Amino acid sequence: MTTTLRVVFDPSAPATGPDLVVASRELAAGLVATAPSGCEVRAIVPSDAGDDTLADQGVAAADRLPVGSAAASALWRRGLRAGAGDGLIHSATLAAPLVRHDRVHDHDQTVVTLWDVRPWDDPDELPRADAAWSRAMLRRAVRHADAVVVPTHELARRVAELAPLGDRLRVIAGAPSDDLRVPTDEVGRRRELDLPDGYVLLAGSAAASDRLRTGLEAVVRSGRDTAVVVIDAPEGAEPAIVELAAAAGLPERRLHVRGHLGAPDRAAVMAGAVAYLAPADSRAFPWRTLDALRLGLPIVAAESATHRELLLDGATFAAGDPGSLGDELAATLSSTSTVERLAVLAADRGRAFSWAGAAERVWQLHAEL
Repeated sequence: MTTTLRVVFDPSAPATGPDLVVASRELAAGLVATAPSGCEVRAIVPSDAGDDTLADQGVAAADRLPVGSAAASALWRRGLRAGAGDGLIHSATLAAPLVRHDRVHDHDQTVVTLWDVRPWDDPDELPRADAAWSRAMLRRAVRHADAVVVPTHELARRVAELAPLGDRLRVIAGAPSDDLRVPTDEVGRRRELDLPDGYVLLAGSAAASDRLRTGLEAVVRSGRDTAVVVIDAPEGAEPAIVELAAAAGLPERRLHVRGHLGAPDRAAVMAGAVAYLAPADSRAFPWRTLDALRLGLPIVAAESATHRELLLDGATFAAGDPGSLGDELAATLSSTSTVERLAVLAADRGRAFSWAGAAERVWQLHAEL
């Protein structure tokens, strides 16, 4: 008898950004690669998803919903299955049919994932509808989820304050994309992106929780005349980031703002950086910081429980003020030997995160349930 685990893939669900789309794909591939004997993986996809949505992940087949992504998200929020059926269901987001089911007698399971608590802690930074959808889906998870996966113990502590989930909270970290490898044409890619040689790299938007101004001011406080590249800027956010840089004292000529980049371009940009600066101290899973670990980029991170838990000795830490971060950045870049040592430590720590490892823990979770 074959046991089927069905993975929800809904790239247009509220609060599902590009990193969570990649996470869903990579987790599906990891679940296929690590499937125990007698188990298979299928996908649950909305009717408007492309035919090749999960083709490269090796899933056995896709169960296509009779409705599109927007309708499925709305119906799931209201407690309707939207054609998703039952059985073992796993979602790398909160998008899932969280409805009443019988795990004991029918062996039905539904597990969802929560990556950050911005809808609760910083709701003004999200579209109102997206924040409301996330809050509603967590309430449904409290009633009907067999487990809620979060990527860090620090986030688990915060979610436990928001929702009475008890021992249904499980910690399984995410990982960089398996496609994140420095391409052979890295120099050409940076040239196409019009980037200089050697720069400090940051990621984020003008949202307060990203603390981008703090990072920009830290570069100024470091005393180094280094260019700064900011990636992951939302569309239309460049003027606001330029204003932050001006307020931080960073000349516009030294600032280069780029949007979300695919894995090859992102790897090329990271390969050209002298250091990665992570000034945010939020509980959100720091995707770009994990990317920097994977590629062995020296990391200077603001002191936070999330950074300490994930980075360990793969980064250097400083208090979250611009002066402390700037001093640590200056120390990091003070010599070639320091840069090389920190790069090795980052790469060593980066090997602790993989989607195959996450998938093995997901299989174990469903077996325990």
